[in-house]
Amino acid sequence: MGNIKRTRDLLLRSTHLEVDQIVDELRTLRRASLESRQRHDRPPKLPLRKILVGVAEGLSAALFPNRLGPAELADEGVDHFVGHTLNMTLRELMVQVQHELHYNAETDVLSDEDRKKSIAITQAFAKRLPHVRNMLESDIIAAFEGDPAARNVDEVLVCYPGIMAITHYRLAHELHGLGVPLIARMFSEIAHSATGIEIHPGAQIGPSFFIDHGTGVVIGETAIIGKNVRLYQAVTLGAKRFPVDENGALVKGNLRHPIVEDDVVIYAGATILGRITIGRGSTIGGNVWLTHSVPPDSNISQAES
Repeated sequence: MGNIKRTRDLLLRSTHLEVDQIVDELRTLRRASLESRQRHDRPPKLPLRKILVGVAEGLSAALFPNRLGPAELADEGVDHFVGHTLNMTLRELMVQVQHELHYNAETDVLSDEDRKKSIAITQAFAKRLPHVRNMLESDIIAAFEGDPAARNVDEVLVCYPGIMAITHYRLAHELHGLGVPLIARMFSEIAHSATGIEIHPGAQIGPSFFIDHGTGVVIGETAIIGKNVRLYQAVTLGAKRFPVDENGALVKGNLRHPIVEDDVVIYAGATILGRITIGRGSTIGGNVWLTHSVPPDSNISQAES
């Protein structure tokens, strides 16, 4: 026993020495990184992903309490549950909004102006929740009507990865428009991690949007999608090229993703690149590579792309 104890103590001391050295090296690297980003006096305190996961779940449950809320929820308790959940969830969201505003500020502490702004953003977002619920209802119905394997709309809501991704996107899109793009992107990436579907919160997507199967779908920041559009797995609505400025840095914010008009179907594996327009009522076949606009009611296959 004595030998075992001495060995253990020796191991603990040597490990402690190694950890101290690693801590010193990491501190040096961290400070150099902060200096290079001119943030030495303002280390970033970013919104927390694990908190936003809970916020997204809380908002989803408030939007659909009978299906995503607690199983024991009685009819007479639904409004109380929704109100309580929203109060808690929006309060947590407001704190994360404050983190993003503070991150973007030039001061060491959050200003009173940014505190007021965080409240205003959260309140404005809350007022948009009925609109989000209405849009999601159209998406769920589109999925049910567009998939012969769907037995009912409840199955669509609780099972389909496309609906999870669209739910996060519609919440994220509202936040993006209210001036907190980092939190919005984190919302979208939470769903991306779970579903394999990447929808940038800056994209504009109309009602009755259906992503069937879903894995590998990518929708870029400046994409515009009309109503009643259906995508299948591995569809990309991406950029054709990435222009740079005189210093060789990527130009950001330019319109570089496709416009997909109403009633379009895009089948699995299609890649549509650049600021082109897919005309209303068109069908884009599987594995098509498309970099030019097509008129309404087009039927594009691999041989024609």
